[in-house]
Amino acid sequence: MQRRTFLETGVGASVALTLLSAPASGTTRTRALESASAAEDGSRLRSRSQSTDAYEPLGRLEIEGAAEAVVGDDGETVYLATVDGFAIADVSDPAEPTLLAERRGLLGGSDDGIQGGDGSENEDGDEDEAYGPLTDILDVKVDGDRLIVPGPANSTRGNEFHGFVLYDVSDPSDPVPAAEPYETDFHIHNCFFADDLCYLVGNGAEGNPLVIVDVSDDEPIEVGRWSLLEHDDRWADVNSILWYLHDVYVHDGVAYLPYWNAGTYLVDVSDPGDPEYISHVADDDVDVESQRGIESFAVTEAQQTLPGNDHYSAVDETGELLGVGRESWAAQPGETEGAGGIDLWDISDRSAPEYLSTVEAPESFDASYRGGMWTTAHNFELRDGRLYSSWYHGGVKIHDVSDPANPEELTWWRDPADAAFWTARVAEPGETFVASSTPAIPNSPAVGALYVFPIESGTQADPPSLTDPEESGRSVELDVEGPETDTETGTEIESEAEAEAENDSEANSSVTDASGAEAIPGFTGLTGVTGGALALEWLRRSRVSGSSGSSRSSRSSQFEADSASSPDPDSNSDSNSNSN
Repeated sequence: MQRRTFLETGVGASVALTLLSAPASGTTRTRALESASAAEDGSRLRSRSQSTDAYEPLGRLEIEGAAEAVVGDDGETVYLATVDGFAIADVSDPAEPTLLAERRGLLGGSDDGIQGGDGSENEDGDEDEAYGPLTDILDVKVDGDRLIVPGPANSTRGNEFHGFVLYDVSDPSDPVPAAEPYETDFHIHNCFFADDLCYLVGNGAEGNPLVIVDVSDDEPIEVGRWSLLEHDDRWADVNSILWYLHDVYVHDGVAYLPYWNAGTYLVDVSDPGDPEYISHVADDDVDVESQRGIESFAVTEAQQTLPGNDHYSAVDETGELLGVGRESWAAQPGETEGAGGIDLWDISDRSAPEYLSTVEAPESFDASYRGGMWTTAHNFELRDGRLYSSWYHGGVKIHDVSDPANPEELTWWRDPADAAFWTARVAEPGETFVASSTPAIPNSPAVGALYVFPIESGTQADPPSLTDPEESGRSVELDVEGPETDTETGTEIESEAEAEAENDSEANSSVTDASGAEAIPGFTGLTGVTGGALALEWLRRSRVSGSSGSSRSSRSSQFEADSASSPDPDSNSDSNSNSN
């Protein structure tokens, strides 16, 4: 598969930059980022080469329903999304992480401030404003002493509250509401929070926009929006799930927006009220014309498999090195290839990104979405010349990216029988990083937990195989063949567990999108990417336990004119409106 950089400025002609690379697995294929500097001495990894100790976690804390994790400014407090709320943990003692607080059942009628929004009368005689429950919480972000808790992560058909709540976490052991809930007309899969601005992914709203909300006082207010359609309105003719805005990362006035198959967009948000396009990176094999031609029955496969699949993007502290994680799976059960990796880009000139290398995903015995061993890239952090990455069952890794054209793997730890890692974040620079494990992957025995790891090079003792299901510890009965089929009608038979999870969540596990494409549960409720399916699976497990006690081909290095004319940036279209 090919990947290219579009060098389109917001007002200039369309120009494409592509870089030639030989198909070398897991290695760099271009020159190094010349401006990249070596890691600070204090962040250099210690080595266990002179010790007999194997590399392993320092500590672990089980947290039910764990998903995203972020670290506070003190490097000791970790905030986690937990599907039905959030949790706060103390990792000041890496060997003994402890739970400080949990808040679950948000806006569900409990009695702590805004969570009691059931329309009943408070003790002071005032009436609570009634809110539906806030569910499917897969992300949280912290900015100083405030925490944003958004949701639902996926489209719903019930009365769930859509928006976010803010908490004062100046005392992490006692988080309290900081403002009234902020309601939106779209689900919020992910967000970013910095400098009193909340950046929300607004899928379901017209144009799948980035939505910017000012929360500097007690009454949050929207101050700006930006959509891919402002740059190229031809995407309005493409099924919106193929240009879903999956996440957002903001650094130094620039937002990095992974628009799935449309690529990752760099947008100037230094003036939040007037965001402006800078440039974007995308696959050579995935342009708007190719996406226009995808039939409705093929949408799910096009969305789940490479090329494309820009899922998470972030930059290092210099703002000159960009990582783009591509979450993807194999098209068919039993296929071993298809998991997406992390592409590294030189963006020292933001108007002209240059591809550097790809950190490839670990191989597994089954790379498919349904019943497979997930080893695709998920969330990560770039800091001090290091890439801290999570790969679900594929574990966590540290790479030296001080020469980002030649990433060097320093550490790899995995335990696919118990852990499926959602993210990896630095806690104490040069000393520890944390990683959250999610329990919600289909057909996975993984447990929700927060792990603390040392920042050092090393080798895991007897690492479990990812290519042999028995050696991996995944010798459980997997749904590798897909759902059971009625031999007379040829229709799929929903399992009892799936039906129960569907009923419990008031959501459908198979829905039809605007184009008529039927798809398995996923990040919008339309397709099979992490999100809705994971929440359903976690809910099913919780209920059951309660009742029982990408490899690439060529790249080019020359400039070439984009075949399409520069679109009118003011154009927009109502046809993009997501049906749910």
